[in-house]
Amino acid sequence: MRALVTGCAGFVGSHLAESLLEDGHSVTGIDCFNDNYLRAPKLENLKRAREFEAFEFVPVDLARGDLADLVGDCDVIFHLAAEPGVRSSWGDRFDLFLRNNVLATQRLLEAAGEDPQRRFVYASSSSIYGNAESFPTSEDAVPSPFSPYGVTKLAGEHLCQLYRQNHGVDTVALRYFTVYGPRQRPDMALHRFCAAVLKGEQITVFGDGTQRRDFTFVDDVVAASRAAAAASAVPSRVYNVGGGSQVSVRRAVELLAGLAGRPVRLRHTRSEAGDVRETRADTSRAAAELGFRPRVSFEDGLRAEFEWMVEHLAAAAAAAPKRRRLAAPDRRPTLAARVGAGR
Repeated sequence: MRALVTGCAGFVGSHLAESLLEDGHSVTGIDCFNDNYLRAPKLENLKRAREFEAFEFVPVDLARGDLADLVGDCDVIFHLAAEPGVRSSWGDRFDLFLRNNVLATQRLLEAAGEDPQRRFVYASSSSIYGNAESFPTSEDAVPSPFSPYGVTKLAGEHLCQLYRQNHGVDTVALRYFTVYGPRQRPDMALHRFCAAVLKGEQITVFGDGTQRRDFTFVDDVVAASRAAAAASAVPSRVYNVGGGSQVSVRRAVELLAGLAGRPVRLRHTRSEAGDVRETRADTSRAAAELGFRPRVSFEDGLRAEFEWMVEHLAAAAAAAPKRRRLAAPDRRPTLAARVGAGR
């Protein structure tokens, strides 16, 4: 199989590309390095994929590049490229969300329409539900986005539906619930929390910390995405992808304190516009039709992200030896040694 992975230098995209390559598939990766965060971490995300001869990287802006040949050479499309973030989707940046989430999706679907039989897997978001009326939330719940970002992701779903009904494009949309794990975006909560703990800094929590999320480990998201691509039939066309780990922000901080082996300092600020109180996915449809079941517990997944952050910060410290040494967890001497604890 030759797969096209858009957003291949991003958090989920890089993990998906590696998973496909490790199983012997060929991957064409697309990314335009949006300015939502620094270019260097995205290039770092691609290091493993670039070790494979079967990986080809093409720097293309989906909103204006020539996509016909790229799409024509692949057997399946994983469309993960997007302008991410609830909080940053307000104000002057909204035009970027329209361009990179709506226009780019429409142009890729146009190209896919030339050979509509190939599977088109669209990465949607739990943000399309907003403040859901019931939990766990099924795919039949009426979408009610609570942020501009959620509006653009729902628009992408509608475009998938339109191109399927009018042009026969074989689309399936996956609504990811709060993906976390190694390489998580710098603006996301668990990334910020892990970094703050290791640097001995305060953790900034938006709201009172009682808000709850259905955290989904990145490996489970990759498994669901690949299942959606491989399934012989996807009768429902829209599926929730959740981790089955509904955890409060306060509980996540407590678990991080345990990993660090010391109390953490908190600073609470007001809730941000677009933040919802709770998310919890009903994944029974994905289980029945895609064979997807999350496998990674929140505790194990958080530990994996924490340990990745240790390595990430140690590498940054080694690259800048004059920079202040980072604090390290008291109960993990091997990790502490890597970041120069006590120096």
